[in-house]
Amino acid sequence: MQNIEQSCYWLATRPDQGEITVLQGKLDADIVVVGAGFTGLWTAYFLKQIDPSRDVVVVEQGVTGYGGSGRNAGIVSACVDHSHALAIVHFGKAEAARLAEIGQKNIDELAQFAFDCDFEKTGQLQIALTQKHLEDCRENNRVAEELGINSYRFLGRDEVQAELNSPLYLGASLVTGGGIINPIKLVGKIKAEAMKLGVRFFERSPVIEVKGGTVVTKGGSINARKIVLATDSYTHHLFPQLLWRFIPLYDYILVSEVLTGEQLRKIGWQNRQGIVDCRSFFNYYRLTSDNRILWGTSEANYYPPNRVDESCDHSEPHYRSLRESFVRHFPQISELNFSYQWGGPIASTTRLTPFFGTLEGGKVIYALGYTGHGIGTTRIAGKILAHMACSKETDLLSLSMVRKKPFPYPPEPLRSLSVNMVTNSLRQVDKGDDPGILLKMLDLLGIGFSS
Repeated sequence: MQNIEQSCYWLATRPDQGEITVLQGKLDADIVVVGAGFTGLWTAYFLKQIDPSRDVVVVEQGVTGYGGSGRNAGIVSACVDHSHALAIVHFGKAEAARLAEIGQKNIDELAQFAFDCDFEKTGQLQIALTQKHLEDCRENNRVAEELGINSYRFLGRDEVQAELNSPLYLGASLVTGGGIINPIKLVGKIKAEAMKLGVRFFERSPVIEVKGGTVVTKGGSINARKIVLATDSYTHHLFPQLLWRFIPLYDYILVSEVLTGEQLRKIGWQNRQGIVDCRSFFNYYRLTSDNRILWGTSEANYYPPNRVDESCDHSEPHYRSLRESFVRHFPQISELNFSYQWGGPIASTTRLTPFFGTLEGGKVIYALGYTGHGIGTTRIAGKILAHMACSKETDLLSLSMVRKKPFPYPPEPLRSLSVNMVTNSLRQVDKGDDPGILLKMLDLLGIGFSS
């Protein structure tokens, strides 16, 4: 199969980056950011916003956006947690309302920044495929209203099929705010703006060690006062002790050929919303700017023991399942071919939100674990990390999400066993079975497993 820079639609069609600089020799800097995905890029950008005099360097193993930031669906959600109801379970009602306000403000600011990154503020449809899902939609709308959020509206069967014509749809929640974006264009925009502020970038420079205030790569090293670890699902390659708090998973995605006018007419989708359905393992999908369909699944795969490498970038069983699910949803355009297929790593936490902390006596600062909601949340995390690195106060530092760690995952071999048990249970729920004792217990604890 093709390498990821050819098989991933976003990476394969990215604008020319210009010359890439590889780290060679020894350097000094005030702050080194390891990882040039969204977390690292936003952190570098906000560091220079807070203190323009700081010497900030970003070092990346591949190219900017090589990891999950360049391989995701480009669906932007204003919700920091996976739902407002889960935010209440994880953090309480007051903080859930606060997170909702922070999330919406963040998306509004992102829309202004990313006006030239194919950002479309289309909102999102959360699709009901069963009667139980209809109840879930109504409950989600009720919780949003309880938190003072007025961006949710229930759609019946005729209304949702007028938006997007699938025989499987029974209803939906229409959520305004959020939308769709080209993630690799956003990566390029943040990098360009950070470089204007004086941030230096070194790409194709894999970090092999972080120790004692020094970042060591294959070709050189950087001494720094502070090091920001923005490596998400790759973090355990440098600090394996953090594996207690997250699990690395892979999502898989297809992108089609460009739809004809007749194919678009058959399905509708004139309002171009990002789509998710209400299953535990849901499909997510959207239109690209040139009217291709991106079709993904949240049934993420775990490769024991905690593998994150090129061997996980493709999965023919996932691709086959994705094609079959697409035909079930849209039989009227079943002839559609998919030109791109790829997998991308994510870091999942038991509460489905990121966590923050320090290592090496406070010299290393980190954030990871966006669990599939990274496009919006990484911008918030970048602000938090920048303030932590500069020892500057911000109200964001008082969030429970920042101060408290998620419930840990077990180590191997229990990790593989528990993943298989939960996966099988969730599949049965999606088939219509009642949750068993295992899922009910996890639900009470607010523990999740998905992307």
